[in-house]
Amino acid sequence: MKKENESTISELPSVLSRREFLERSAAVCAVSSSSIGLQRPDRQAVPRDKASREPGAIEAALRDNIYTRLLGIRPHLGAHEHISRLGGSRMSGEVMQAMIEANDYFVDMHELSEAAGRHIAQVMGAEDAVVTSGGFSAMLIGAAACLTGTDPEKIRALPRVTWPKCECLIQAGHRFDYDRAYGDAGMTIVEAKTREQFRESIGERTAMIAVLAAAEKQRVFAPPFPVKRSQPPPAEVLRPQELIDLGRGAGVPVLVDLASDLPPASNLNRFLKMGADLVVLSGGKGIGGPQSTGILAGRKDLIEAARINNYPNDNIGRGMKVGKEEMIGLVIALDRYVSLDHEAVIAGWNAKAKWLADQLQGIPGLRAEYAMNTMGYADVDLSWDEKIIPLTEPEVKKRLKEGEPSLVYDGTTVRTRLLRDGEEVVVARRLRKFFETEAPGFLKK
Repeated sequence: MKKENESTISELPSVLSRREFLERSAAVCAVSSSSIGLQRPDRQAVPRDKASREPGAIEAALRDNIYTRLLGIRPHLGAHEHISRLGGSRMSGEVMQAMIEANDYFVDMHELSEAAGRHIAQVMGAEDAVVTSGGFSAMLIGAAACLTGTDPEKIRALPRVTWPKCECLIQAGHRFDYDRAYGDAGMTIVEAKTREQFRESIGERTAMIAVLAAAEKQRVFAPPFPVKRSQPPPAEVLRPQELIDLGRGAGVPVLVDLASDLPPASNLNRFLKMGADLVVLSGGKGIGGPQSTGILAGRKDLIEAARINNYPNDNIGRGMKVGKEEMIGLVIALDRYVSLDHEAVIAGWNAKAKWLADQLQGIPGLRAEYAMNTMGYADVDLSWDEKIIPLTEPEVKKRLKEGEPSLVYDGTTVRTRLLRDGEEVVVARRLRKFFETEAPGFLKK
């Protein structure tokens, strides 16, 4: 069984010849799933030697690595969601090796873009697809396609739209920070609050309806919440299927942004099956491709328009370049993702979370609870009595990030989906030491 977080070239020694580098990278990819597994807590098979998985070796690597040697900055333990501003996710050795090989050749980028798009579309069950420079770029290029079609004069005019069909309609419950991408393409964003207002706002000027997939499960756009603390969206918020049906009835394209909403793996084609005209995905994050890639998939005519608007053409997407190596890396990552045993992968995350929660029991004032979240996997939800541990949530996060080793997590939720075998041990040791000794000590000084 292939694993979600395999070893990458970042784990190789700091000084290698090019030949050694390629040989070692190839070896990483060749290791089978029956190789050494950590006897704790989920026995994942990770192609790394046992010594590299020991807490001391992990902590040493966090002190001595390419980031610290070259630029003097410290990596952190990633006990968080695959958030872009925190470094995204990790690529597998298989993906990294494919990118190394792709670097050795030159290709026509128009041909590569079309071929990669066809391959991705086949995997996702879409009519066509195009690789973009991240999810935000996919949103922008998708909006551009809905604005211009393949009209060359309109394409050249973006983002200065002079024609009447230029509005992007969004219900208030589907608004989030990144939807400015639609405005950046040249659309005029129209926000409707109620269901009735939304229906009344669809008209001759509506060029696209924008949907946020995450609005189906929780009230705010944020990393997954523990189910017990999550708030479902109000009944007034239109669900994706309703919005898709409204768009179809009015002849208006519907774009669904599901960026990082994996798992479940079924989301890869779920909204396409609902009838969405376009869907947006991050190429990094859950898929495990290069963080600087994204996918826009959907209706063939709209993807053709998006491709014309996009790099390598000299139009609005020209500056949103995707390298040949990144395109190949994304294709390999997507193929790898759909071949995974997703139930086993999630079970591995959950086993780490359960083990970690168990290690944090018995600390005065601290509650560490194994808790399922809104995306269907488990985290460790932390809370504490500030009379015993007199620090606020922001203070705890700040001190843990600034401490040694540096640790970053989501709010009060410690996640394990990005942790390699052995890293959960370092996370547990860091948290236990902090809450037992460092946190109260800060205030005594």
